[in-house]
Amino acid sequence: MDWITDPAIWASLLTLIALEVVLGIDNVVFMSIIAGRLPVHQQPAARRIGIVAALGLRIVFLSAIAWIMGLTKPIITVMELGISWRDIILLSGGVFLIYKSTREIHDSVEGEEEEEHRSTTPSFAAVVAQIVILDLVFSIDSVVTAVGMAEHLWVMITAVTVSMLIMLIAAGTIADFIQRHPTTKMLALSFLMLIGASLVADGLHVHIPRGYIYFAVVFSAAVEVLNLVAKRRRRSW
Repeated sequence: MDWITDPAIWASLLTLIALEVVLGIDNVVFMSIIAGRLPVHQQPAARRIGIVAALGLRIVFLSAIAWIMGLTKPIITVMELGISWRDIILLSGGVFLIYKSTREIHDSVEGEEEEEHRSTTPSFAAVVAQIVILDLVFSIDSVVTAVGMAEHLWVMITAVTVSMLIMLIAAGTIADFIQRHPTTKMLALSFLMLIGASLVADGLHVHIPRGYIYFAVVFSAAVEVLNLVAKRRRRSW
């Protein structure tokens, strides 16, 4: 029971919760946009399944830390670059994220004309499958961060669980906000494309500090908030 009075453990727990919430926002934004293609009554269920799947994957990966660390060992070498299973997962996830973001931006810009030519509304299973695929990628990123930040497994699992509960509570609000404000959806898609590019870079062993990415996102979000406030004031006049 020494952990109760150990400030280092509590500090690592609180820090890790904050980091996992930040990393989880990527996941929730993607889920909100993809689930938005479903009928309104199915969207909350898709988001909940996505968050529960993300939590489950994170806990499974944390419980198999040795296996996760083994994913970093090179399996092939391409032009003196050692490629591991983790690199392949990050590359695949990054390319998928860039592709999906580009498609969503294209559909949003084309508008009604594109809506008429779009085949059918995606099925619930297809949407959930896409969410789970990205859950896998984001979970690898999240677990690697957790392993680097904390020494105790229970601290990692607690931080991941708390962050996912926060995301579960906030998911509906984030989704509603994105749906109500089309410009924020475009900003969110650009953010996801940026995250996809960083995942591809990580997969190629070119690390882009997340601080730079999140600074750009926060700055853009602040500008968008000012635009929304100005728009609301113009309407009130």
